[in-house]
Amino acid sequence: MRILREAMEDAGILVIVNGIVGNNTHRKLDPEEFRGFVLVDEFAPLVFVNGADGKAAQMFTLAHELAHVFFGSSAAFDLREMSPANDPMEKACNQVAAEFLVPEHEIRRIWASVHDDPERFQSLARRFKVSVLVAARRTLDLRLVTKEEFLTFYHSYLTDERRTAARRPEGGDFYATQNLRVGRRFASAVARAAKEGKLLYSEAYRLTGLYGKTFDRYAASFGVGGL
Repeated sequence: MRILREAMEDAGILVIVNGIVGNNTHRKLDPEEFRGFVLVDEFAPLVFVNGADGKAAQMFTLAHELAHVFFGSSAAFDLREMSPANDPMEKACNQVAAEFLVPEHEIRRIWASVHDDPERFQSLARRFKVSVLVAARRTLDLRLVTKEEFLTFYHSYLTDERRTAARRPEGGDFYATQNLRVGRRFASAVARAAKEGKLLYSEAYRLTGLYGKTFDRYAASFGVGGL
């Protein structure tokens, strides 16, 4: 996911992954309400992924929203039970994301060797370097498993994922997390604009949610000093 996100940013797409409102840890974004959205713009398309969602769903959302950029179509995305809304564009983006992550000809070629494996979805996930949930959804799309089989696995997987997330300690690298929350490309542009006097510090603080010395240290992480 990091590699894809950085490749998108290098191509000029603003990418934000955040599970809370701004930096307020008490205001979490509910994945049941939305998993992401995309704002298509000729110069600065923006993709937002709900970071409160499971990593499995985040990867699919990122690929789905990237497809929206290709098509030039802005949209919000909820993907309930890993299924797209009943809309032609949503279905098209879903198909692009699925083929991008797990090509049909490849999964059909190896299916016979894994379909009797009790951990068949895990085997596919390892082979394609995607999440188990994405691998499982792909087998449903290609009618290699029934919808009942998929939903049984899906709900079991989400229960385990949420239980694991609840036990996961908070913290980590603050600046790496901040790059996700505001987008590395966007944050770098704001820091440089403040350094060059093109943006008021107060506006830079508001745009990043960081203030004073914290903002200075964050800007320094992009090689922008002396603010």
